[in-house]
This record gives sequence, C-alpha cells and structure tokens, in this order.
Amino acid sequence: MGYRVAVVGATGNVGKEMLNILAEREFPVDEIVALASRNSLGTEVSFGDKTLKTKDLAEFDFTGWDIAFFAIGSDATKVYAPKAASQGCVVIDNSSLYRYDPEIPLVVPEVNAEAVDNYKNKNIIANPNCSTAQMVVALKPLHDRAKIKRVVVSTYQSVSGTGKEAMDELWNQTKGVFVPGQEVAPKVYPKQIAFNVIPHIDVFLDDGSTKEEWKMVAETKKILDKNIKLTATCVRVPVFVGHSESINVEFEEPLDWQEAQAILREAPGILVVDKREAGGYITPVECVGEYATYVSRIREDSTVENGLNFWCVSDNLRKGAALNAVQIAEVLGKRCLKKG
Repeated sequence: MGYRVAVVGATGNVGKEMLNILAEREFPVDEIVALASRNSLGTEVSFGDKTLKTKDLAEFDFTGWDIAFFAIGSDATKVYAPKAASQGCVVIDNSSLYRYDPEIPLVVPEVNAEAVDNYKNKNIIANPNCSTAQMVVALKPLHDRAKIKRVVVSTYQSVSGTGKEAMDELWNQTKGVFVPGQEVAPKVYPKQIAFNVIPHIDVFLDDGSTKEEWKMVAETKKILDKNIKLTATCVRVPVFVGHSESINVEFEEPLDWQEAQAILREAPGILVVDKREAGGYITPVECVGEYATYVSRIREDSTVENGLNFWCVSDNLRKGAALNAVQIAEVLGKRCLKKG
C-alpha cells in the first residue's frame, strides 16, 4: 500500500526534480498529482514514464492526501501549506518560511532523522537551505567523532539556486559577451553574473552579513548542534547547477586527515574523492544529477589547534532541495506513517 502524494510547484526546477526523484527511488505512490498556479494550469510534467497535467493549487482539496511536497515561494506557501496541513496532509516544505519555527522540525535525514517525529506539532516539516544541507551531511560524522567548535565556510553557489530566470540570465549574458551589441544587462542579479562572481546572496542584514549567510548559521545550530560557532561568506558563481563549499573546521579533539577521510568514506550520503593529484577532486559539473554529497581535498589546518579543511560539492537541486525532501518522506513513512 502506497501514498497519495501532491507535488506543489511541479513546473519549477525543484518541483520537476521532486517528480524525477520520486520515480527514480520508487517511492511508494498509489496516486500522484502535480499542482501549480492558475497560470500554469494544464502544463505537462513527467513522472517516470507517465505524463501529468498540472491542476490548480488554489482550488485543490488536500483531504485524503498523505504527503504534499511544496516547492513554491514563501508567500504562496504561507497561504496553502497551513490549508494542506489542516486537511490532514503532511507538508514537506522547501521554502524558508518554517525553518526557524521551533515547533516545526528542520530535517536532513543523514543528520537528524529522529526530528521527523515532531511533524505532528503542525503537520509540517521544513527542508533546509541548499547550502546548509550538503554542509551538515559532511559535518555530522566528524562532529560525532571529535566535536566541532567552529566552522568557517565560503560557498560558491550556482545560479539554479535562484531559479530559471537566473539560469537564463547567465546563458544570455554569456552569449552577449561574445556578440557585440547583444550585451545583456543584469536583472535577476545586481551585477553581471557571466564571467564574474557576486559576494551577495539574499538581502543584507544590519551587521553586514546577508540573509543566506545567516541561514547557514541558524540552520546548522538547529539541525546539528546549537553550540557550534559558524561564520559564512556566500558567493554566487557562473555555474548552472551544483554548489561548492570550502569548509574550515576547528574541533575540540584531535582528528588527523587520514581518520577524517576514513570516517567520511563510511558516512551515509557522502562520497569521498580525494587524490592528491591533478583532477583528484570533484567539481560541480561532475555532481549534476547525482544523489551524493562529495568531499575532496581533506587536509589539516596547522594554523589552529585541531583544524581541518575540506571541499564539499553537491547538486543543489537534488540534495539541496528535492532529494532531501524525498528522503524526509521516506523517513516519515518508516517512522510515522507506516505505509508502503
């Protein structure tokens, strides 16, 4: 016996990935519906070998449906997620709306699967920010061994994290660089993204950090350990898909690079590619379409006591969003809903 599943925002990048991953992982689905705004009504999307036509989210009744994956913005989520939850459907939300609500679990299954049990508080589970998700998957097994004191992370985030319009802007600006008279002015981003990097993701806060950087701090504390000190610099780079992170960790106990490498090789959701030679590491192009979070360039930091550096790469549309949501549903099914 399977589930009745709704994918909300099924025509967007993340919604499409959710449908792909549900099919790929053979999630036990008895019935599935693709929901979108009225503007996208009737648009066709794929689910395995099936074609679904989107239905109108505004008119949809979630009564009798088991799980709804939400992949729409916070404004629309604020309207429709409580409606779905009140009608008995468990919402797994990809927006930032509920991540910081103490009553709503924020879950990365490899890190804090047991938090799923608290879904009953509001019938909603939050999916973390894409940059946080891959990082905490890599940090968790190391934290269990040597206890993390402090993390310094710099991110190199792809434009797909902003959405389709941002991907189009990168493509069109790149073409415009080579064709005189066809230059494309920035619209999605404050500055040109083609052949450039922008140290600015989300809005600026009073202390000079951006909200994306604040999210990484707040979410790591909620998911992994409230006592971890973390500082982040988040940068948008001209890459279509795949987020990369340079991570520096200071531990309470000694942990050499060989042991860290061995721990990460055995950790769930991690693939270590770490040869100390040209090409012996993973780049974002290579992680596209993959489930894993890749870790490379593990090495000791001699400037602090018990310090390590490593490189972390993942497909942000998958582990950073759609895959993590489906994994949450899998854990929810095993621990709480008991179907399939």
